[in-house]
Amino acid sequence: MAEATHPTEKKRFDYKKTFIVGFGFLGISIIWPIFNQYIPIILQAGNPAFETSQEIRGFGLGPALALFIMTWDNLLNVFVQPWVGNKSDHTWTKFGRRKPWILLGAPIAVVGFTLIPFAQTAVAIAAFILITNIGMALFRSPTVSWLGDLYTPDERSKANGIINLMGGVGSLLAFFSGGWLFNHFSAINPEWGRVAPFIGGAILLIAVMIVPLIGVKEPKEIKLSDDGDGVWDNFKAIATDKDRRELYVLVGILLWFMAFNALEAGLSSFAVFTLGMSPGTASIFSGIIAVSFIVFALPAGLWGTKYGRQRIIQIGLTGLVLLFAVAYFLIRDQITFAVILVLAGLFWACVNVNSLPLVYDYGDERKIGAYTGMYYFFSQSAAVLGPTLGGFAVSRLGNEYRWLFLFSAFFMALAWIAIQRVKKAG
Repeated sequence: MAEATHPTEKKRFDYKKTFIVGFGFLGISIIWPIFNQYIPIILQAGNPAFETSQEIRGFGLGPALALFIMTWDNLLNVFVQPWVGNKSDHTWTKFGRRKPWILLGAPIAVVGFTLIPFAQTAVAIAAFILITNIGMALFRSPTVSWLGDLYTPDERSKANGIINLMGGVGSLLAFFSGGWLFNHFSAINPEWGRVAPFIGGAILLIAVMIVPLIGVKEPKEIKLSDDGDGVWDNFKAIATDKDRRELYVLVGILLWFMAFNALEAGLSSFAVFTLGMSPGTASIFSGIIAVSFIVFALPAGLWGTKYGRQRIIQIGLTGLVLLFAVAYFLIRDQITFAVILVLAGLFWACVNVNSLPLVYDYGDERKIGAYTGMYYFFSQSAAVLGPTLGGFAVSRLGNEYRWLFLFSAFFMALAWIAIQRVKKAG
């Protein structure tokens, strides 16, 4: 384990600084809910297997192909984000270490995201998704790396709780305002409803990212490792290390994000095609999980600090396994759907808030950006595998999105086993 580079003296936790840092994650979190809510519906609308009373112009694709298209951006991120995270460790300009990547990536993401709803073909959507995610990939890892740059190990769960709370606010804004915009403008013109959430999300991203760009003061000096500068070097070091705990942590991250991303990508399709909601109402309902996540993000960080990150993650995983297994049988209407989403937000906060700090616990303090990149290598790999396998399962099981709950329960259970191995390896 590398020597820690942070000062050991006790100091008061800086909440103001943390909320400013959190605006970066808030901006990131605005994009994905809109992306995951509306693109699957646009891709599948017009498929005779999915009857809906809503007037939605789409491309009539099946679940497997639609959810596979949803993963193309993540496939790009698997390779780009580890590279960018590592490179940002060794970047320093008059703007800082991480900020140049934000200044480069955010405008690209805004352009691509704004163009998505104007696409006339599935190929065009795929191209605009690619542009969006090149931009997002360029600044996501550097933004999140501030958690390692600015906080000591003892502060990271608390800080990540606040940062994820801010991310939850971003998701909430996206779900609720996106849903309202869709319903409001669809009543005037269906094409306006299709476009409005994307335009609104792009404007919010621009406004929000100004805050950390101005307010975050980056440390000019951080202790860097002279070895293993390449992404493959970092991966090889983890895979061959006799202490297998870091590897088990990353495998756990792969598995629980496979479970969550599969369900997230198919949640709007389940609400629209199984429960019969409008896309706008489905978006608002999905915001329930964001509200729950916001409420429990900071407590989850505090619990992780007090009781141990691994323990709280395992409690969250246990809850999600049981919840998703029950959800397959229980959800029959909007009330039961809402109850499941509230509980999912609680348990997911326990897992997600403590994930990245756990990676840093077993990583190298001299390579914060590189380990943030490795975190995203596994989480974005999961974002490719989860929806692809989940979509295939839905296609093979009668185009019924309800099966995604059992799919997610299974992979959450595998993640629980991986984290249990971390304890044994330690």
